[in-house]
Amino acid sequence: MTKLLTTYIATMTEMREPHKVLESSGGNPVAVLKNSALVGYFVPAEAIQETEGRIATREEVLASLKARKDINQPVLDYLKDK
Repeated sequence: MTKLLTTYIATMTEMREPHKVLESSGGNPVAVLKNSALVGYFVPAEAIQETEGRIATREEVLASLKARKDINQPVLDYLKDK
């Protein structure tokens, strides 16, 4: 069985009433199962930590590209012919 990322579980049938699922999970993410198999996660808005984003500087982007060159190059080579 797949390892779940949360201790809160709901079935597809229970998801017919999502407000009840939210109440029972206390606003935490819920693993949704169908026939005992994981089909996805229901993540309430309150479970998402709001962070203020920022725009990377040109230097940060170039440094990242340089650091990942060995990882990115095979993909770029593959896409060159497409």
